[in-house]
Amino acid sequence: MDSDKTTDVALPDGQAAILPPPLPGQKSIRVIVMVMGALGLVMAINQQFLLNLFGFQPLGNAYLYYLIGIFLALAFLTLPVSAMYPRRYRWLNPVLAIAALVSAGWLGTHGLDIIQKGWEYDAPLLADVMASILILLVLEGVRRAGGPVLLATALLFGAYPLYADYMPGFLWGTEYSLIGTVRAHVLGVESIIGIPMQVVAELVIGFVVFGSVLVATKGSDFFMELASALLGNSRGGPAKVAVMGSGILGSLSGSVISNILTSGPFSIPTMRRVGYPAYYAAAVEACASTGATLMPPVMGTVAFVMASFLGVQYSSIVIAAIIPALMFYIALLFQVDMYAARRGLKGLPRDEMPAIWPVLKSGWPYLLSLAVLIFVLMGLRMEARSPYYASVVMVVATAFNKNTRLTFGRAKALLFDISTNIAGLVAVLAGIGLVVGGLSYTGVAGAFSRELLLYAGGNTALMLIAGAVTSFVLGMGMTVTACYIFLSILLAPALVQAGLNPIASHLFILYWGMLSYITPPVALAAITAANVAGSKPMQTGLHAMRLGMPLFVLPFIFVYDPALIMDGTWLQIFERVLLTLVAIWAITSAFEAWIYKVGQIGMLSRAAFALGGVLILFPELTTSLAGAGILMAVIVVNRGLGRRRNAVRA
Repeated sequence: MDSDKTTDVALPDGQAAILPPPLPGQKSIRVIVMVMGALGLVMAINQQFLLNLFGFQPLGNAYLYYLIGIFLALAFLTLPVSAMYPRRYRWLNPVLAIAALVSAGWLGTHGLDIIQKGWEYDAPLLADVMASILILLVLEGVRRAGGPVLLATALLFGAYPLYADYMPGFLWGTEYSLIGTVRAHVLGVESIIGIPMQVVAELVIGFVVFGSVLVATKGSDFFMELASALLGNSRGGPAKVAVMGSGILGSLSGSVISNILTSGPFSIPTMRRVGYPAYYAAAVEACASTGATLMPPVMGTVAFVMASFLGVQYSSIVIAAIIPALMFYIALLFQVDMYAARRGLKGLPRDEMPAIWPVLKSGWPYLLSLAVLIFVLMGLRMEARSPYYASVVMVVATAFNKNTRLTFGRAKALLFDISTNIAGLVAVLAGIGLVVGGLSYTGVAGAFSRELLLYAGGNTALMLIAGAVTSFVLGMGMTVTACYIFLSILLAPALVQAGLNPIASHLFILYWGMLSYITPPVALAAITAANVAGSKPMQTGLHAMRLGMPLFVLPFIFVYDPALIMDGTWLQIFERVLLTLVAIWAITSAFEAWIYKVGQIGMLSRAAFALGGVLILFPELTTSLAGAGILMAVIVVNRGLGRRRNAVRA
């Protein structure tokens, strides 16, 4: 039995891939991975900027097949057959990698024939053989990168055309033969090379490059120092630094787990130094990193998929997501500050804090590249090209400092990081394409939405609760992107048909799918942070769930009141933002048993204050005024009690 230790490597979307420790021949594997990754990256840049390098400019489906072949092969080379016993069956990895290159490469060279000759419906024998090989390789890839639950989901819904004719009611669908199912999935345009893979090829690769360049040039150090310079000396300063620093860093890298592993070793010990317990410090880091993937401008893979499903520009998703994301971080800051106030925790000594101007001066390359990213993304509306421009600016600007410039060693590590990150994405999303294709080809997706709307009787609250529970449960076993794609096909259309805002409906699914990261029993982000802090995973998960409570509430707020996603007049947006901030302050005050200018409050006051905060969220004026009245009454009563206690002591 193998007992070798394994190494966690963060992949996009919060997946932790398990890579084997260095073995004989491992260096040669790294070289192969970097060479093939560079080839795939050059191909993506060639397509994006229409460079026609060496006269090579493959058409849409051919390009997608080539990318799948390259990065699926890299997934087999970097992800072990068994995570528990990574040394076993190593000989199988190069065999599968070669099979992926051959099968996907052959399909790519015949991309035009697939479209023009309708091979999706009637293909030659060799095409059927290659398609069959590729679909098996895709299933193995999704097992390695996404785990057994995601594999089972891909198998169940990917095979749906085989048994759709036997299903009852609205689950009935068009039946396909075995070879017809294989052809539809591999040679059609709605499955393996459907929207998920198209988004990776057109948008996500560039942002993976940007996030990796940011880490390689030590941008993560800059953002943590900037947060420390701004907030480190304040009450409970290290916790606020963790919230701000992890929020900024995660919003640019787009990965929950890698963000925790990058910033956690700095932020968690610093929080513990000033008095935060280990479990609380880990919970703060877990929540801040989880929320970061909802924070513009990058937001992770799922936001790009969302833009494609909705048929809107990515910048529209960014604009809609910014207020809810900011409110979540404001709620976190409220809580860590109140916790520090109630327990008398201080900030960092001034002599241990970096000065703001030297930090800004040293970090100008990252601020410049971020400005370029936002300008090209939002101003020029060039979503796909913006991360490449920003990455080039960052590489050039950091070259003037020997501590941040890309040396040959750092460049190799960067290329390997980009290659493995994209490989993990392709392995997962090609498999998720089977789910999309299975539901699409059978026609079940549309029928499911219609039936859900019918059974709910137009009751949007019932549909939202059902959607929230489903998103949460699926988020336990899937990546957030996989969970979102699945429900955006089945649930989101019903919500939209019920009259809810389309972007709000899709964001609702995304938010609830994210909650499994901080909610036991899975709580992947909380467990990762607990490992860094040395705290108990379950205790950390429960406190992360409490700190992240606004994530449970915010989706219901903005789905019913789209003003929070910038859908409304400026007056409506301002009014709703102000009321929601007051409500968040009241609810977090109740959680932490502390009111500013009042001090600690008892259980009855906490319950009343929480009730007042909830009532303020309702759109009816009388209900909001009743909530405000409850808040004022609690404050007045507790201030009076405080003065009486002080008088008795005197």
